[in-house]
Amino acid sequence: MKIISSKKDLKTCILEHKANKKSIGFVPTMGALHQGHLSLIEKAIKKNDIVVVSIFVNPTQFDNHDDLIKYPKTLENDTKLLTSVSCDILFTPSIKEIYEENVASQKFNFDGLEHQMEGKFRNGHFNGVGTIVKTLFEIIKPNKAYFGQKDFQQLQIIKKLVKKYHLNVKIKGCAIFREKDGLAMSSRNSRLTETHRNAAPFIYKTLKKARKKFGTENATSLIEWVENQFKKHPLFELEYFTIADEKTLETIKNKEPNKKYRAFIAVFAGEIRLIDNIRLKN
Repeated sequence: MKIISSKKDLKTCILEHKANKKSIGFVPTMGALHQGHLSLIEKAIKKNDIVVVSIFVNPTQFDNHDDLIKYPKTLENDTKLLTSVSCDILFTPSIKEIYEENVASQKFNFDGLEHQMEGKFRNGHFNGVGTIVKTLFEIIKPNKAYFGQKDFQQLQIIKKLVKKYHLNVKIKGCAIFREKDGLAMSSRNSRLTETHRNAAPFIYKTLKKARKKFGTENATSLIEWVENQFKKHPLFELEYFTIADEKTLETIKNKEPNKKYRAFIAVFAGEIRLIDNIRLKN
């Protein structure tokens, strides 16, 4: 596996592979890799000749500076994991390499997708996401890029980014990878206390119950039911639970036939913020 830290060197390397008619698969990450990341990389390996993984903790997508500082950094272990799955190229740029002297986001219009859910609670987050993903796509010019559905809103926004900016890359959304007890895999899980980690499967269990209830209950009563479940739980603070149209991400009031819906949740387990979602059957 090649480890590259400069944009110039990476572009040169990619151009060589493209000259040899090699297809490029790309998996952007912020490191602290887990099995969920590896599942994306393995999918990329199956469908592309060359796979590039980036590790870059992007400062412009954090609305909480403490969260940025505390984000787990495990580059040595990450490198071993990437070698074990036969990743071809690891891109590990510095903040200066990406942003030069101006660590700031571009401003994007994602046709309203950015104002829902995470956008309401994380100021400027999706401008930061759009900035780094667009930058990485322009450097790497991948044929396909792979993203997990745990960040489903982010996935929809990246699809919109590609469409609006006419970027020549296919976006592949991949199923949420879960622990055996149902907790969605996340780099932040390593920061949970033992007590919170043991209790965390409650989030997915609640989502599954909500999915079952969705067949017979209206959205408003279901949201109230989930809110009450968390009010009764001593370890978690619910930030939001919403049922939204998968395409527009707008919260629904009434179910309509032939539309796809998804339930989204954000929960604080102590200081650690966890998100999850689940497809609902109408």
